[in-house]
Amino acid sequence: MPPTHEVLNQPPPLEGYDLFSTDRCLGEALEREGAGWARERARRLGVEAGGEALAWGRLANTNPPILRTHDRFGNRIDEVEFHPAWHELLRLSVHHELHALPWRDPRPGAHAARAALFFVVSQAEAGHGCPISMTYSALPALRAQPELAAEWEPRIVSDRYDARVRPAAEKTGALLGMAMTEKQGGSDVRANTTRARPLGRGGAGAEYELTGHKWFCSAPMCDAFLVLAQTERGVSCFLLPRWRPDGTRNRFLIQRLKDKLGNRSNASCEVEFDGAWARMVGEDGRGVPTIIEMVTHTRLDCVIGSASGMRQAVAQATHHAAHRRAFGKRLVEQPLMQNVLADLCVESEAATTTMMRLARAYDEGARDEQAKRFARLATAVVKYWVCKRQPPLVAEALECLGGNGYVEESMLPRLYREAPLNSIWEGSGNVICLDVLRAMGRSPDAVEAFFAEVGLAGGADPRLDAFVDDLRRELGDFDAIERRARRLVERLALALQGSLLLRHAPGPVAEAFCASRLAGDRGLAFGTLPAGIDYEAIIERARPARDGAAPASA
Repeated sequence: MPPTHEVLNQPPPLEGYDLFSTDRCLGEALEREGAGWARERARRLGVEAGGEALAWGRLANTNPPILRTHDRFGNRIDEVEFHPAWHELLRLSVHHELHALPWRDPRPGAHAARAALFFVVSQAEAGHGCPISMTYSALPALRAQPELAAEWEPRIVSDRYDARVRPAAEKTGALLGMAMTEKQGGSDVRANTTRARPLGRGGAGAEYELTGHKWFCSAPMCDAFLVLAQTERGVSCFLLPRWRPDGTRNRFLIQRLKDKLGNRSNASCEVEFDGAWARMVGEDGRGVPTIIEMVTHTRLDCVIGSASGMRQAVAQATHHAAHRRAFGKRLVEQPLMQNVLADLCVESEAATTTMMRLARAYDEGARDEQAKRFARLATAVVKYWVCKRQPPLVAEALECLGGNGYVEESMLPRLYREAPLNSIWEGSGNVICLDVLRAMGRSPDAVEAFFAEVGLAGGADPRLDAFVDDLRRELGDFDAIERRARRLVERLALALQGSLLLRHAPGPVAEAFCASRLAGDRGLAFGTLPAGIDYEAIIERARPARDGAAPASA
């Protein structure tokens, strides 16, 4: 202790606790969405993620990756060097099969189980989820080319993380990445200029050489990448490994690493292909529909990542307020702080509940056309809204800690820098909203499947009923619909969240949501819930307990 004063009125560190068992909303959703068989696995990961993994997350972000283009002899190597903590995080997630669980163990509820696990570990560190997510998402796209899937799937589903720089055939496990966007096109991948030249007879599964660039390539130390390039028939999808079949390094040249706002632990780069060897995946000229299988699953992971970041921010804010005193009371007892915290808790629970319901649709979609139609529309709707809600929520949670929240040791600055990412990744807000309009136009059955899900809470609350009736009328008006797309998608998301919370959340949470989000009895900032809400019950349900026990039920 310093000789000048004794340290008082500071909350104990929120560490060494079970991230899963202290999250009542997540635990209930795991059972409800058909993945109760994964509870013990989630508990084990919750303990690990709330323990040493928190330190790994801090170290991986304060020691970002370094690009090594050449070795000391002048040979081109194009390798990225990571802090050991990065490898520990990846080893943890691969061991728990977050990169491949539904493909390794395709029992009912596998996608929901993985969603819960990914949600838990992302609270410790979000950046390492990039290669985990892309590997999980790549396999459905790769299966469009059965011989390639047969070769790569055993490596992808391995539960052993192998960081060695060598051909994938010599490793105990492999991770996959993706590189689509280029300088001139961004989300408009049909404007890509990278060219693919066939080595012999072209077509699906054939060998090609790719020449061009990618403006964003995430996790460049992955073993192979799904990329887009132009053939004579148009944009096509290719699998491009880091090594050629003869054991030499592929012409995959890392130009520089991106200096990003957040996601600092994860390497994102600009890359050049100088006659890089690759094989076509799927039909020639049909690269976008092929790779969209990967994009769809990564959009689900964007939802999981944002919901996870919101949960960790709420945990930090409620924990601080439960221990910090001001003006004679704990912060959590102050009426205005109760309003703020309860509002944050409601938003977080809505995100978590919706995330888990969406994951169940991926489980059911393989055998249920209605579930597949629901997932087709709900993925884009939920991706837009949940990812949009993360930045303001994290900012408000940071403010709950005051100046303490503005310093790096609190974790909140890292969460704040990370918060905008998922709204940009795999389609920014406008792209997603236009996708929703496109899906509604092409598949009216998807719209009905979406409203059928919302309708399961029909009659439960007149505010939801009125909101849905008004939404249907608004959807029937096609005048300037593109300009209104964000408003429409937001309202679709709120209708779905309201339905889910009315069916599954405790009364105080559902009441607060319906009053503030559906009836509009609130202001534009968090902390403007109406009077009469059971703030204490909502906060206590969300607050983590330091001893690892779940908080009392709301």
